[in-house]
Amino acid sequence: MIQPLVLRASKLPIMIECKAAGDFTNTNKRQKEEGQKGRQLRTAFGGTLVYLLFICGYFGKRYLQYEADEGFDWIWEHRLSDMDELGL
Repeated sequence: MIQPLVLRASKLPIMIECKAAGDFTNTNKRQKEEGQKGRQLRTAFGGTLVYLLFICGYFGKRYLQYEADEGFDWIWEHRLSDMDELGL
């Protein structure tokens, strides 16, 4: 959990989960778990919750599409500057 330098209107921190994968097989096994976790968090904290995946390694189109369909966004390990857009 990271609180932006400027508080968001909801005052909720941004939740970032780190994911690393050495191959494509592992990611496809876990994608449904993340969807369920995200739904539970949104139920608990409301629709203004920002929950991101910080991903390192091998994540294929199928995995990324599934996460996008669940309403998640992600930041790649080699694009840390994307966190600037979140005020982090």
